[in-house]
Amino acid sequence: MKTHFTFADGLVLAAYFAAMLGIGFGFRRRSLSVEGFTAASRNLPGWLCGLSILATYVSSISFIALPGKAFSADWNSYVFGLSLPIATFIGVRWFLPFYRRSGCVSAYTHLEERFGSWARVYASSCYLLTQLTRMGMITYLMALPMSVLLGWNIQTIIVITTIVTALYTIVGGITAVIWSDALQTIVLMTGAVACAILMIAGLPGGWDQFMELAEAHDKFSLGSFSVDLTQSTFWVVLVYGLVINLQNFGVDQNYIQRYHAAESDSAARQSLWLGGLLYIPLSAVFFFIGTALFAYYTAWPDALPATFRGDDKGDFVFPYFIVSVLPSGVTGLLIAAIFSAAMSTISTSLNSSATILLDDFYRRFVNPETDERRAMVVLRAASAL
Repeated sequence: MKTHFTFADGLVLAAYFAAMLGIGFGFRRRSLSVEGFTAASRNLPGWLCGLSILATYVSSISFIALPGKAFSADWNSYVFGLSLPIATFIGVRWFLPFYRRSGCVSAYTHLEERFGSWARVYASSCYLLTQLTRMGMITYLMALPMSVLLGWNIQTIIVITTIVTALYTIVGGITAVIWSDALQTIVLMTGAVACAILMIAGLPGGWDQFMELAEAHDKFSLGSFSVDLTQSTFWVVLVYGLVINLQNFGVDQNYIQRYHAAESDSAARQSLWLGGLLYIPLSAVFFFIGTALFAYYTAWPDALPATFRGDDKGDFVFPYFIVSVLPSGVTGLLIAAIFSAAMSTISTSLNSSATILLDDFYRRFVNPETDERRAMVVLRAASAL
């Protein structure tokens, strides 16, 4: 199995990690208070929060799994994102004003006001457990292909990635998280578009051959339009996407904190529209990459090892292309994009989980009158924990 990772790739990846740490330490002074650490002092522009919302959507699962789905099957899962305009409208119209008016950084404070403390504790506990599971799963799915393809030790990948992410999150707070999200989104989009172009350029027949192979195998299908609830039809995926996206915009602490970080109501609305709607073309790029991978390895069948053939191996094909075909430097950029997708999710989960532990547990049950200094110790200790 031919793979490569050159010195130039290593420099690109090292520069990316250094940039993340630089952002964290650069915003250290803005995160010395609870308000700064958890809500960025409520003064960030809408476009910045919007890119952060987009980064929250795109994890290493998206970066690896979406091309894998398109490679193995079709574009049926893309329908998930088509529900976003409806969900975003509902979020802007009802959810966002509700949370902005409340002024409470925790998404679950209103549950106690409405139903009692048990509801707040229940929702907060479920959220924390979900984030722990999500961080572990996303980190592992990021490290696994790097370990298989480049021979890197999977434990080492996980430890280094999480230490760097935790460090800039603990030092810089949510301001560093949001700015790093923006940079990570740019890295990810640049890498994805560059990869798609190089795939098409690598086909003997170029764009025409790509379209011919894709249409011949029905790779652009969005699924059946029949009203059948037992299969993954267009309508089933659309409704599923609407429910999940309403959950994201309505009760997910990761998103609620970005509502509060925006400098005004109009900036918050801009951020939600920007983050929600940009995901549609970005996810289309990921599905396009998967289809382009199918065309590439159909045109060059001997270039894909038998190890990565089969419907259950689709998630490995894109990483394999990155480390075996792309030129030096571009490989490093794409690997940095895979890391960025995971690190964005981890940093967001760390900061939001620490916020929940402070507001919904420590201040509620341990020390309601805690001062600023003790609260900051709790936030940083919770992030490290």
